Amino acid sequence: MAQEKKKMGVIELTVITAINMMGSGIIMLPTNLAQIGTMSIVSWVVTAAGAMCLAYAFSRAGMYTSKEGGMGGYAEYSYGKAGSFMANYTYGVSLVIANAAIAISAVGYATNLFGWHLSPVEVVLGTIITLWLATVLNFGGPRITGRISTFTVWGVIIPVVAISLVGWFYFSGHQYVASWNPHHFSFFTGVSKSISITLWAFLGLESASANMDSVENPKKNVPIAVLGGTIGAAIMYIVSTNVMAGIVPMAKLAVSNAPFGLAFTQMFTPTVGKVVMALMVLSCFGSLLGWQFTIAEVFRSSAIEGYFPKFFGKVIKNGTQIIGMVIITVLQSLLALMTISPSLSKQFTILVNLAVVTNIIPYILSMGALKTMQIQEKVPTRGRRFTNTVAVIAAIYSLYALYTAGSIALVGGSIVTFAGWTLYGFVSHRFDVNKSLSDVN
Repeated sequence: MAQEKKKMGVIELTVITAINMMGSGIIMLPTNLAQIGTMSIVSWVVTAAGAMCLAYAFSRAGMYTSKEGGMGGYAEYSYGKAGSFMANYTYGVSLVIANAAIAISAVGYATNLFGWHLSPVEVVLGTIITLWLATVLNFGGPRITGRISTFTVWGVIIPVVAISLVGWFYFSGHQYVASWNPHHFSFFTGVSKSISITLWAFLGLESASANMDSVENPKKNVPIAVLGGTIGAAIMYIVSTNVMAGIVPMAKLAVSNAPFGLAFTQMFTPTVGKVVMALMVLSCFGSLLGWQFTIAEVFRSSAIEGYFPKFFGKVIKNGTQIIGMVIITVLQSLLALMTISPSLSKQFTILVNLAVVTNIIPYILSMGALKTMQIQEKVPTRGRRFTNTVAVIAAIYSLYALYTAGSIALVGGSIVTFAGWTLYGFVSHRFDVNKSLSDVN
């Protein structure tokens, strides 16, 4: 009974789920959405619905599975070790790319905070320095990293909540309506152009059910919390970005490297805007710090499974994967150089679209495996139908998000995926030991 009392209730888990999704993903979104127009609110609605389907399906998969490894374990039910490898591999790659985008966000806000005017090369150098600083600070161990990240996430949450509540007093309905479709896109084209960028804000929803062992009555409360947390995050995203579009002229918002700072400057004073920019830089760096450690942990667990090279699994006494972190940061540095663009916003968009494409692959594998998982785990037939229906809708949305990411991201994601099949060929012999022994005999 004493142990049960220490477990989280549904409200606590719902709040944690929402906060986990409301990390640094949103801070550059208003700039990218402004390049479409306020019609991007339709994309938010579509993505929020798709994200809720994905979140619900993952919450059920987390309760049904008897395999470890997250999405890799889910995929294994239908696709075997090959599918498990591909889910782990593409998820790991997507996190590497996503962190480069987070670092660029931090650099973007820092340029406005300090009044710097950086060339594309200087932006890349700033991004690389930021990535390496986050990596080196992680050498102190997971406890320090966790404490910093838990504190700094409020640097994003406070401004987002504040503008969602207070921003209405500065909102211009005329300006919002006039900015609906400034580039005269067709309805389908306009909505599609911002699907992948809105999905970026929800990446990480697959981890929402990770706390189920610490929750009272998980079979009932986890799905409620996952859906509630996703809805809560969606409301904050939709309200904050759309209120901003009625405060700041769309032309200014579309070229800003620090859209939230710009909005608070317009609402109050440049000093308040600077404070918000400083909070965003702090939060972005804290998020980067936590995710750099998380990526190394994902690679470490994949190395233990036999998917990745063994050196990714090596840790020092305090539990830090220094070798893995250094290699990952080298890859991120190369990625920053490869995606150098005329504007910071353009480079951010390229990385976001590529991160979304690679992250969707394990989503699709997980949705496809859910039916087989339920059969193998002997889930009652009545309970399967609704879950399978939601998984199909989530898979359709995921395929649509792939389509909207654009040809450059799709080509890049395809090359990464095809390279994964080659890499799996080098390690696949490890997972068919019994067959190999029978062939020898």
